[in-house]
Amino acid sequence: MTFSTTKNSGFTLIELMIVVAIIGIITSIAYPSYQGFMKSSNRSAAQADLMALAAALERHKASSYTYKGAAESAGDTGKPAVFHAHSPSSEPLANKKYDLTIDSVSASGNSYLILAKPVASSAQSGDGTLYFYSDGRKAWDKNDSNSLSSDEYCWGC
Repeated sequence: MTFSTTKNSGFTLIELMIVVAIIGIITSIAYPSYQGFMKSSNRSAAQADLMALAAALERHKASSYTYKGAAESAGDTGKPAVFHAHSPSSEPLANKKYDLTIDSVSASGNSYLILAKPVASSAQSGDGTLYFYSDGRKAWDKNDSNSLSSDEYCWGC
């Protein structure tokens, strides 16, 4: 009877468990950071879409001399007819993270307020509504309180 003296090469179960544990630790640290980056990225897309909607409203005013009638069914408020009603506008409706709406148009038709509201069933839920006023003011209800405080009148605060 002869015994082989060759050594088997490979990993032990303990070595594999250590690698899996290290990967788990790294993932648990990196995933929340990734989620925060994605929220910020989606918010930036909504800000760009709000600016594009504002440009569409300006084109509408240039042809009709008023902001009135820019919403669906020639209405003054609601989903815009002059631009996409969702953000990111470059993606299909099924991927929407924000709903874009014309919140108000002044009685004279010379000013407006447009909003980007996070979709409740998306990853943006609870991220706060973005506001854009016709006079150029921008606001972000970052604490999602449905009211704006003086320190929320900016998008990058």
